[in-house]
Amino acid sequence: MSQPIEYKGCNYLKQRLLLSTLSGKSVKITDIRANKDDPGVRAFEVNLVGLLEKLSNGMKVKFNETGTNLHYDPGMLIGGDLVHECNIERGIGYYLEAVMILAPFCKNPVNIKLKGITETSLDPSIDRIKAAGLPVLKKFFTGDSDNIKITIVKRGIAPNGGGEVHFECPVARFLKPVYFIEIGSLKRIRGVACSMRVAGDRAVIVAKSAKEKLWEHIQKRDTDINIMADPCRKEKSGNSPGFAITLNAETATGVILSAQACSSKEKNDPEEVGKEAALKLLDELYRNGCVDSVFQSMAIIFMALNRRDVSKMIVGPLTQSAIQTLRDLKDFFSVVFKLDYHKDEDGNNLEQVVLLCMGIEYSNLSKRLL
Repeated sequence: MSQPIEYKGCNYLKQRLLLSTLSGKSVKITDIRANKDDPGVRAFEVNLVGLLEKLSNGMKVKFNETGTNLHYDPGMLIGGDLVHECNIERGIGYYLEAVMILAPFCKNPVNIKLKGITETSLDPSIDRIKAAGLPVLKKFFTGDSDNIKITIVKRGIAPNGGGEVHFECPVARFLKPVYFIEIGSLKRIRGVACSMRVAGDRAVIVAKSAKEKLWEHIQKRDTDINIMADPCRKEKSGNSPGFAITLNAETATGVILSAQACSSKEKNDPEEVGKEAALKLLDELYRNGCVDSVFQSMAIIFMALNRRDVSKMIVGPLTQSAIQTLRDLKDFFSVVFKLDYHKDEDGNNLEQVVLLCMGIEYSNLSKRLL
């Protein structure tokens, strides 16, 4: 049996478990918060391992007594109809991202219900994943991408959640290469501001504030901006009061960039929440890549796993997560990317990064005989 790949610390734990699951290589992670007053894995990380166990068959995991060491032996991805109660220390988006990366390679189509927090500042909101993350998966998917769906059944904000999301994804034998290098000019901005267990006008105030802030900075006065207010009531409003907003900017070439903000105990002014989301979207537009910065890692993983052909993509300045993904892919799959600065018409370097990769032709093990 081959030796496990070893890492130290809690950073990028989810990413490494996902790459371990896809590669079939065991991973050992030590010194997880070893110097903290409360050492070891957190409840949300154990919950993630439980989700991976539901998605697969034959997975084995061992923790030491303090929870500072983890040994993970991946199993075969099965998928199927599942229900998972997410830990409320993290948003549903934390878990949904993991499912989206693994789902195409399961034996059975994935139809999963995730319950917990839909609106949080720590993880991508479900609206953001639906608008900017789902198109990334669909670009690489070889089957009928129209059957990949995310449905928000109930919204729920921290601290007590109460939200519910359904995700459906068929299986694919391979992923396809992608050539995505045209960013395009800003075409329209869409958004949704929601309120839960508070006065319905909170969502309206958040939407209005965000729209006013956007108009202060956007030079193209003919840009189409429409932000919808969604005041949730009764059984669809979760277990805690609050409000949130997600904004999506679409360019002429179909690029979708997104930003989000939500209320908390320290941040309870709807106008400030709207302004925060608008400024974050402007920052995302300034980064100016073909993929939302939050989903750079997802795109990089799919680029590495697709057919033995070249994929090319322009992204904004690489996030720390994306940089570590590039390093970890070399450990698990021996994949190396070529990176270069995007250049303007005069040949000057811009802040955007050009990613170039030859796929390893990773195939769905359960579909090889089809």
